[in-house]
Amino acid sequence: MAGDYALVTGGARNIGAAIARRLTADGLRVIVADRVPPEHDALSEFVQVDLSDAEALRCALDGALAGRRVTRLVNNAGIVAPAALEDTDLEDFAQVQAVNLRAPVICAQAVLPAMKAAGMGRIVSISSRAALGKELRTAYAASKAGLHGMTRTWALELGRHGITVNAVGPGPINTALFQAVNPPGDPRTQAIIDGVPVKRLGTPEDVAAAVGFLASDQAGFVTGQVLYVCGGMTIGAA
Repeated sequence: MAGDYALVTGGARNIGAAIARRLTADGLRVIVADRVPPEHDALSEFVQVDLSDAEALRCALDGALAGRRVTRLVNNAGIVAPAALEDTDLEDFAQVQAVNLRAPVICAQAVLPAMKAAGMGRIVSISSRAALGKELRTAYAASKAGLHGMTRTWALELGRHGITVNAVGPGPINTALFQAVNPPGDPRTQAIIDGVPVKRLGTPEDVAAAVGFLASDQAGFVTGQVLYVCGGMTIGAA
């Protein structure tokens, strides 16, 4: 991995920050692309960009990736826009797809030349168990299910170039965002924990560990897969 770069979208905070730290610890130089400045220093470069703006994202990546051996891509950035079906706003729906689906396509296209030149690459996308169905998640579930389809399609297309493509599907992860919606000690929060077979919330580091493996040299025979990091919550559903 010496000298290789990893592009991590949404790598400024929460799960993305843990992924950036893990990949840095594994010897990669990390480029973080995010809308907000990072809360950590586990990176070689920060690219401030709105991932929903296709042209701005392309331009930002053209500058940040030029001349660099980028052999890892982690599509972590995502937005939710929860709503019941009858309340789903089509502009919100389109915005979710722009960040959760279109941005990964743009990022993958940007890193492919370097990966093909290197004869290897690792693309890991952060999905969600919501891809299997979750109330009030029409836009989000559609985007994550689409991400699964792209993961499998890209795995078939890119395997001949030594590029593997996988996804990680987190369950409930104890981040600041999770706590804002599910306060510690709240009965509803406890009900979520009780529903996890291992009886705890996941941590950002749990997700980062899975990403670290799939992004490693040792994962060259694993491709087209969705690895759920959910404490067993998807058993019987996936």
